[in-house]
Amino acid sequence: MFRKKLKFKIIKKLLLFVAILMLIPLIAMQFTSEVSWKLFDFVVAGILLFGTGLIFDFVKRKIKNIKYRNVLYIIILIIFLLIWAELAVGIFDTTISGI
Repeated sequence: MFRKKLKFKIIKKLLLFVAILMLIPLIAMQFTSEVSWKLFDFVVAGILLFGTGLIFDFVKRKIKNIKYRNVLYIIILIIFLLIWAELAVGIFDTTISGI
């Protein structure tokens, strides 16, 4: 029972964090025309951020060796940033690019 509450608490905090991050482009859209996100952009960004957060939490819970954990954190962060950049501007020229 305690474990379920703990997992739910982590998910709740993660969802709150992602929601707060999603407010940044939403507020920026009110002040400038250079930020023009559609609903789909918010959904994809939210899923990407939430999924990355879940993976970080999984690594934190399962990997006890701090060196291995930090290496995995860096790899996950690099993968996240590459996916984000591909979706935003298409640095690899794939079919999911933002151009």
